[in-house]
Amino acid sequence: MDDRKLTPKEVRKLIREEKITGQTSGLCPGYAQANLLILPKDQAYDFLLFTQRNPRACPILEVTDMGSRQLHYLAQDADVARDFPKYRIYRKGEMIGEYTSIDRFWQDNFVSFLIGCSFSFEAGLLEADVPVRQIEEHKNVPMYKTNIPCIPAGIFHGNMVVSMRPMTGEQAVKASCITGEMPRVHGAPIHIGDPSQIGIQDLQKPDFGEAVTIREGELPVFWPCGVTPQNVVMEVKPELAITHAPGHMFISDVKNAALKY
Repeated sequence: MDDRKLTPKEVRKLIREEKITGQTSGLCPGYAQANLLILPKDQAYDFLLFTQRNPRACPILEVTDMGSRQLHYLAQDADVARDFPKYRIYRKGEMIGEYTSIDRFWQDNFVSFLIGCSFSFEAGLLEADVPVRQIEEHKNVPMYKTNIPCIPAGIFHGNMVVSMRPMTGEQAVKASCITGEMPRVHGAPIHIGDPSQIGIQDLQKPDFGEAVTIREGELPVFWPCGVTPQNVVMEVKPELAITHAPGHMFISDVKNAALKY
């Protein structure tokens, strides 16, 4: 079975049945994917304000009602507690485990934030003959902590996380035009070239995901990343937070084209 030819609904069913537990880059081309942060209601407003002040890193696609595991916009039949391939649970900023379902951890005061993901624009890059190296190498996208500060809101503060895709300078111009039309999934690159300028010391040692090959003549191109909330959670240390595992996204029924300007 070719997972890449399945519909989003079929993929979510397989994820719910724990038959797909890996990273989701390249699955369901043309459909939007989403990151996740779940918080108790007491912290939800502060985080909502944080996303409004930091839309490049945290572009909101949907926010659930308190206690609800259902979505209204991204998919009609979804369960946010079971439809991501892998979740992480943080207590006071420390990750206590990864799980394929958070059913048994669910609380009635939870609010879920679904945040745009750069996997959503990768189909557009491929259509324009811009390489997506982690898909070529069957890896998770490399992600890095940076020295780029987010704008604080309430209890939430910290630095941006970025994803990286290597390509030539000519391809980077093309990629900037394509992704710049999609601000709800991070938009245009935030940095191109020397990683040390944004606080990254070694591209072969990503903080999340996996390193990919950078070929001669290629530049690293960096986009704001929806793993930023996890970096913020580790900094702020709230009593409880639940996220997706980096690269293990929710696949929605919304077409990428609907997220353009």
